[in-house]
Amino acid sequence: MTRRLLIRATGAARPGQLAGLGQAMARSGARLLDINQSVTFGMMSLEALVGLDHDSDLEAALAATGDELGLDIQAIQVSAEEYQRWSVQAGQPRLILTLLAPHLPAGILAEVGALTAGHGLTVELIHRLSGREPLDGGVAQENAHQRGACVECWLRGEEVDLDALREKALALGAMHGVDIAIQEDSIWRRHRRLVCFDMDSTLIQTEVIDELARRHGVGDEVAAVTERAMRGELDFQQSFRERMAKLRGLDESVLAEIAENLPLMEGVERLMHHLKRLGYRTAILSGGFTYFARHLQERLGFDEVHANELVIENGKVTGEVAEPILDAERKVQLLHEIAEREGLAMEQTIAVGDGANDLKMLAAAGLGIAFRAKPLVRSQARQSISTLGIDAVLYLMGYRQGDLEEGES
Repeated sequence: MTRRLLIRATGAARPGQLAGLGQAMARSGARLLDINQSVTFGMMSLEALVGLDHDSDLEAALAATGDELGLDIQAIQVSAEEYQRWSVQAGQPRLILTLLAPHLPAGILAEVGALTAGHGLTVELIHRLSGREPLDGGVAQENAHQRGACVECWLRGEEVDLDALREKALALGAMHGVDIAIQEDSIWRRHRRLVCFDMDSTLIQTEVIDELARRHGVGDEVAAVTERAMRGELDFQQSFRERMAKLRGLDESVLAEIAENLPLMEGVERLMHHLKRLGYRTAILSGGFTYFARHLQERLGFDEVHANELVIENGKVTGEVAEPILDAERKVQLLHEIAEREGLAMEQTIAVGDGANDLKMLAAAGLGIAFRAKPLVRSQARQSISTLGIDAVLYLMGYRQGDLEEGES
């Protein structure tokens, strides 16, 4: 009859410990069923589940090995019922919960633990994706603060109501100034290849049409149209045409001046550097204007841009745009078209945006992220980032800071 033991070894980490433990288990004829090892602040923790099909004094062998290696070793009997529960749990779906903030308060772990336990989820693994906070001050510490802190938790359990879990996580995060993202783990999570972005208030820290209106002296009039659209009195295309009409006669030189001084969103240059280095295809899908999207393409290296084409005649804005107008439906259509052209499944796509006009695109993408969005958009999007720069998208893609450092020299 098979006997199962959970071996737990802890102590100051040093070379040769895994080899010594492995040799002791091998001499006893143990079969390795599962193993996990980590080192934190120089302290090693190893847990191994082994099976023995014959009589063996593995416990005594491990005790002697522990003395040699400077480890405290326990061998715990695992019943058939406990093993069966472990096997069932290992086959349950996995969720990835990510915590992001400039600094993570320790208390958030207790509340996240209570939240996940309330939904029948077990925390399987916790690890840090962000870099270590430096001991010295100056530029290193400033950069660490900008990139923030990020911890990833792997959860297992029976199928849960993800919408309800995300709603509670959003409220909990808002209380503590922490972004809490929850994704379903799958093979696609590690094989995404296309990233599409909204432009205004996502890649840049402004709404270009508002800036154009201000420079043309019609800022209040355009804002009034925007307010009517937000109240539901106008749809996107109606409000867009009405706002555009108020820009009639604007000199093209104003567009050039604004384009040269677009305020980039925090972290966008770092994000694009790594996306290009890692081989992702990138696109801008914007309800704004190609005039400015192409400027960003030249500056940051986007593979393609899709936006609205301003009609300019004799150096003046006519107040019209070329058809078709790029609205929410068109964004979704383009996302599908680019993925199909590139031979990608929709699960391999990522979309990032901030407005209601982006919600359909965010819902269609494999990973949809609302970035610094209004509360309504954050509540409807599956994932959101509000506390860090846009390069925090790399954390939701699963990248560790250490993975990226060699490309930042």
